[in-house]
Amino acid sequence: MKKRFMLKVENKNSDRLLESIKHEIRKYIKREKRKQLPEEVDFWKFDCKFAKNDEEPQVIDFIDITKNIDEASTLGCESFFMEILSTKGYRVKKEEVKKESDDEENSESDEVKVEQNDPITSSDENTDS
Repeated sequence: MKKRFMLKVENKNSDRLLESIKHEIRKYIKREKRKQLPEEVDFWKFDCKFAKNDEEPQVIDFIDITKNIDEASTLGCESFFMEILSTKGYRVKKEEVKKESDDEENSESDEVKVEQNDPITSSDENTDS
């Protein structure tokens, strides 16, 4: 979906217009998610772009769609451009993620052990008592 939405339309309540725009976007997303997935695909991923008035569209996260729409409304923009394209999404296997996190934890735990066994801080603690 590539569409320019008008936020200020004559003879229409701006709050109701804003809610109808959000509803239209949610309806499009639900329709895209219902489409049949190809066999090798895990989920539908959405690539989004957003622009206020006549600015150049900027890439945004899927989660930030309504936040950007609300921001455009509060800033008093007359219109905004929204582009939402569904693409194939692939999950990262848990084993790969676990191995990467284990490597990071091992390097962090080595640093912590060095700090705990530091003879200078342990002798200072004993002299204060």
